[in-house]
Amino acid sequence: MPESVQPAAATLHWNWTPASKEKNTSSTDHPKIISLADASAQMMIILKSLINSKYSRRSFFRLPCSFTMSGVFRVGVRFLNRSTPVKPILESRVCGPLTISSCHISGKTMRGSKLSRPAPFPYLEKEYSALQACKDVLFKSTTSRFDENTKVVVVDGPIAAGKSAFAKELAGELDMKYFPEATMDSYYINSYGYDLRKLDPQMPANMQSFDVAKFLQDPKHRNVATFQLRMLIQRYSQYIDALAHLFSTGEGVVLDRSVYSDMVFVEAMYKNGFLSKGARSVYYELVKNTFAELMKPHLVIYLDVPVNIVKDRIKKRASPAEVNSPALTDQYLQDIEHIYKQQYLKDISTHAELLVYDWSDYGETEVVVEDIERINFDRFDKDDTHMRDWRMENEEDWTEARARYMNKPDLMNYFNVPRYDVPELIVSPEDFKAWYDIWSEAPGMKYRKGYNDECGDDGILTKTKLDFRNTL
Repeated sequence: MPESVQPAAATLHWNWTPASKEKNTSSTDHPKIISLADASAQMMIILKSLINSKYSRRSFFRLPCSFTMSGVFRVGVRFLNRSTPVKPILESRVCGPLTISSCHISGKTMRGSKLSRPAPFPYLEKEYSALQACKDVLFKSTTSRFDENTKVVVVDGPIAAGKSAFAKELAGELDMKYFPEATMDSYYINSYGYDLRKLDPQMPANMQSFDVAKFLQDPKHRNVATFQLRMLIQRYSQYIDALAHLFSTGEGVVLDRSVYSDMVFVEAMYKNGFLSKGARSVYYELVKNTFAELMKPHLVIYLDVPVNIVKDRIKKRASPAEVNSPALTDQYLQDIEHIYKQQYLKDISTHAELLVYDWSDYGETEVVVEDIERINFDRFDKDDTHMRDWRMENEEDWTEARARYMNKPDLMNYFNVPRYDVPELIVSPEDFKAWYDIWSEAPGMKYRKGYNDECGDDGILTKTKLDFRNTL
């Protein structure tokens, strides 16, 4: 037993083995019970749950067979007092009985076989009801799907750093789900595959679509502010989807950029005169109103590429929108690099683990995986800001967090912040009506998903439910 878990003064011991679960009651002394009236009853419920369900199915606790019952009782008392967040029992100075996973991520080479988890919850098709949440708390438990690779990993870096290829390869090596970088496609391409940007010729000038390609060609357009706020919403929506996937399946996620690094582009755009002071203030008001609902990533990997090499790569890949772009100036690219390193990475590293690599000549994913496998994500104590979002004391807390990300429409409603003092974010009633009339008559836009017969939807008269995750 490590020094961080001191033996209790009591002498009552159990020879606790998952196979036999037999008690040794040879000692006549008993542990001193705390002054809580129902502590004993609650403790037995906790212990019975641990022995009968958790430990017999998954090796979350890693307890030696000779672990004393008095020590477990003391841990349980601390849990009842709710004095500390949960930590792995062999590595925490103060710990509780609910531990969700090992502290080290493992790659395929180290692990040798594919991770095995209980069946995932179909979060894309099925609503997460209160009854389902109760069942998960009492019987299945959200954390039963968790393992050492149930983590949120974000890959960041400048333009043309090679993030997408690396993040996709990393996700495959770690048996995680890959989320490509959020784009305006998720806003303009509807559920039926129709691209609403085709409507631009019919739209008023101020109501036409605006995406990255248009920004790169006209960075001082009136719609830049609206575009950047919509990008924030797309990244936020994707991050909710990533958390919902993690909680519902136990599978970790790897994201190509995230909502947390979106501010890098806002600051660079503001410094270069592409974004007004008023639009910037609206952006941070939305951030303040929404980010508190999220859980920060476990790990951020930054691929560092100097500006001169970034420019060479932009030239070589010859994207029509990037070639001769008035936005991609040396100053803009330098500002992106500076803000990444001096603001974003400093801020995010107070919670997440941070790995930085020189990606000038690219690199080997296997080397990065080896570095990740060395990280002990659970070495921080209860007062440390690192991993604070991922320390919860009981199954109810984990299930509550899961329910939050399953109820996506409520979270997206936090973007409804009224601001009428930024001219470029205001449209005239005439322009809005013209936009609405055209937009709502486009294929698949007249009714909610599943209720558009012109798009092939059938059985409409018998349908009673809406697509609960259709929020964008």
